[in-house]
Amino acid sequence: MKVLVINCGSSSLKYQVLDMKNESVLVIGLIERIGIEGSVLKQERNGCDKYILETPMKTHKEAIGHVLKTIIDPVNGVLNSMDEIAAVGHRVVHAGEKYSGSVLINEDVMAALDECTELAPLHNPPNILGIRACQELMPNTPMVGVFDTAFHQTMPKEAYIYAIPYEYYEKYGVRRYGFHGTSHRFVSERAALLLGKSVQDTKVITCHLGNGASVAAIDGGKCMDTSMGFTPLEGLVMGTRSGDIDPAIISFIKEKEGLTVNEVTNILNKKSGVLGISGISSDFRDIEDAAKGGNERAQLALDVFALKVKSYIGAYLAELNGADAIVFTAGVGENGIEARMSICSNLEHIGIKMDAVRNKVRGKETEISAEDSAIKVFLIPTNEELVIARDTVEIVGKS
Repeated sequence: MKVLVINCGSSSLKYQVLDMKNESVLVIGLIERIGIEGSVLKQERNGCDKYILETPMKTHKEAIGHVLKTIIDPVNGVLNSMDEIAAVGHRVVHAGEKYSGSVLINEDVMAALDECTELAPLHNPPNILGIRACQELMPNTPMVGVFDTAFHQTMPKEAYIYAIPYEYYEKYGVRRYGFHGTSHRFVSERAALLLGKSVQDTKVITCHLGNGASVAAIDGGKCMDTSMGFTPLEGLVMGTRSGDIDPAIISFIKEKEGLTVNEVTNILNKKSGVLGISGISSDFRDIEDAAKGGNERAQLALDVFALKVKSYIGAYLAELNGADAIVFTAGVGENGIEARMSICSNLEHIGIKMDAVRNKVRGKETEISAEDSAIKVFLIPTNEELVIARDTVEIVGKS
């Protein structure tokens, strides 16, 4: 069974074709600048040069049309015809409280996603456009929605309710939702395998650290708490997002700078985080290079980031009453040797002991804690596309 996985952004589209007989990736592709001058498709497959197509793509439908043509192209493709695609799995950011798992997409599901658009105005609309485009171009192919928020629906109420008037939850759905759920789910399940335990018998704290970053507390395969909240702005210090701040700062900056609430929110989302502290970049590699060169603000940004992650790990160890493992994943988590060591330093008293030699690794599934560490620390590359493909096979098989 071959599955096409689609991940639509506002002006970009990522895709993969997987053969689920052996869970192998046949092709990986990316389209950038949809609706903008300079649209380009880039596709890679094993043993072949990268294929690049530069052509106008005004809409997501046009972009997906080029994806479908490319994957069956006699020279650059991997399929003989579109009939080989048994199903399409779509990454969807927000499903609110509608779904606690992946679902076969029908008009009821599409209506629910439309309702959740106000909760994720930047993410859900392009996700919906991608689904509609696939439905038009592949009308007889089943579609499955896999939601970033679904994994976190197991949180107990005390973990997701905010201490504001309860009516705002009842009327508008204001609560913690959490994101990166597909990634947290994948690496927590891999951690259980590495521990030699069943998922139901493990307590794991997963750290998805990239330009967007979040931590999750997982007990028995169920999320009990997570750092991102009503939006992806809450929680850790990130590339350009502030993470947790005193809410009164918003009105203070608004008055001092003569800005609107939307303008301040934009600053917190796009001009803050390690970019705001360092004044250099949102890319941790650039900041690390500057810090090594003696830039004090760059070092401060790294220190603030590490302290925030460490604080959440400590909080979740308390919530879970201990843990079997800490997992690092995503861009910084998988490649940030210094970041991981800084986060996990001086935690021997709570059972975390790092091995500096083991930790000198990037992008490889491995244990990076010391042999005698009571709580294991793992580096596990995430694979959200595989989770989407697996769920797609399971859901379609039941339909």
